[in-house]
Amino acid sequence: MALAASHHGLVAVAPSASRVPRGGFLRLHAASPAPLAAARRICCQSINSANVLGASSAKADEAVPVPVVMIDQDSDRDATIVQLSFGDRLGALLDTMKALKDLGLDVTKGTAVTDSDVTQTKFHIMRFGRKVEDPDMLERIRLTIINNLLKYHPESSEKLAMGEFFGIKPPEKKVDIDIATHVVVEDDGPKRSALYIETADRPGLLLEIIKIIADTNIDVESAEIDTEGLVAKDKFHVSYRGAKLNSSLSQVLINCLRYYLRRPETDEDSY
Repeated sequence: MALAASHHGLVAVAPSASRVPRGGFLRLHAASPAPLAAARRICCQSINSANVLGASSAKADEAVPVPVVMIDQDSDRDATIVQLSFGDRLGALLDTMKALKDLGLDVTKGTAVTDSDVTQTKFHIMRFGRKVEDPDMLERIRLTIINNLLKYHPESSEKLAMGEFFGIKPPEKKVDIDIATHVVVEDDGPKRSALYIETADRPGLLLEIIKIIADTNIDVESAEIDTEGLVAKDKFHVSYRGAKLNSSLSQVLINCLRYYLRRPETDEDSY
């Protein structure tokens, strides 16, 4: 079954023959907020809440699937794409659309496609007529979506790192930060490099990463954030004085990120 949403609501569309592609190493998964709201839950108003994310009680006895939130900056030239999947448990996501609009965002298109028992919902969003590039807003988008997921599917709490902070049941298994943290820098043309980061998800993670990069005097041109359960997988396009990073600078950046990501920031920390 497939649904599409626009400014006028949800409408039926032809079902897709294949799963929505994830496109790239990272999709905007849920990353965590830091200075903006490290421990503050973003609240969303409910409309048609009985049919928003689907009834979770009917699925209570089944194995809980891994929630995936992806923020994709590459697939559309003009819009940021936000994609959410949680097995076959998602409904129309009308509350999510309203919550995104309450952030001052324009949801230009939305689709919901069920394929192989997985419902994937995708939103094309813009701000001021262009894609969203502000890291603070990207983090708020991620948290808003996760907050809605926790609100209407509380069983997802045990599969999300955010469940420990905002959910009703924290994850039974924790991610070992030392094992889970991987940082890779690759050339992406003559004028920029691609930075890939995989680490344990937590509130404020995206802004934490942006700060570490900025403190090494490296420019962040774009960011994508994926949240896959307990793990965040992020992709950044970075440059130094209008050029790609050389091997020495790449190694400095990798070492800094590995050090600080394996050592969660405290109030006394200073980079």
